[in-house]
Amino acid sequence: MAAISASMVKELRERTGLGMLECKSALRETDGDIELAIENLRKSSGMKAAKKASRVAADGAVATKVAEDGSYGVVLEVNSETDFVARDDNFKGFVESVAAKVFETKETDIAKLMEGDLEAAREALVQKIGENISVRRAAVVEAPEGGLVGAYVHGGRIGVLSVLTGGNDEVAKDVAMHTAAVNPRVARPEDMPESELQKEKEIIMAQPDMEGKPEEIKEKMAVGRVKKFLAENSLVEQAFVKDPSQTVGAYVKANGGEVISFTRFEVGEGIEKVEEDFAEEVRKQAGLA
Repeated sequence: MAAISASMVKELRERTGLGMLECKSALRETDGDIELAIENLRKSSGMKAAKKASRVAADGAVATKVAEDGSYGVVLEVNSETDFVARDDNFKGFVESVAAKVFETKETDIAKLMEGDLEAAREALVQKIGENISVRRAAVVEAPEGGLVGAYVHGGRIGVLSVLTGGNDEVAKDVAMHTAAVNPRVARPEDMPESELQKEKEIIMAQPDMEGKPEEIKEKMAVGRVKKFLAENSLVEQAFVKDPSQTVGAYVKANGGEVISFTRFEVGEGIEKVEEDFAEEVRKQAGLA
């Protein structure tokens, strides 16, 4: 059995809002698997949802660039080891150079993209700054005929491209801004993977208030809750951040468009940062640990 550390219990408490003993017990049952522990706790306690993991780790920057006619746009992520370097003008200049190359070539294969001058520039920057710099990912998004791509970057760390049919630049940017702020899972309810819906239904059916109810009642309740889950996690069904009285879909439709898709990059998402304990490291080097 994996050792259950205090930091694991702390993360689970922060993400679920449940007590220490309950979280510790849940982690023991799952051999330290935090995501599985959350799933089990949702089933047993009726907890609606949990916060996303906050231990995203690499620093760096996200950048976007959109064609003047809105026909296509690019978004990319470049990583550094620290936030200090991410604010450096030399690093920012390198990010702009990479964005320009992606925009020009529409190349998203990072190995091919970095061949030649860009790789030489990256190596020179690493030597100058003293930190590893890496281009992690890039995406090119094209609008359908008569549609357009909008972009929004928040704090240099979250970049979004939105794709609409119709509308205008301001509407497309508003949709991208909302997506940056709220982080929906999918653009439209029908885009939600069937596996996600099935998993959510299993969690709902296992919640305490379902116990003892006839199957047809449980099924009816589950359908309603799945529908609510879809509304909360689908971009077009979410309350628009700039005007919560209407959904994003209604806002776009009122301006002559329709939401097709979005692409959202956030610095470090999916990368877990190694948190080093400096005092512990010193003790180890001194042979005291």
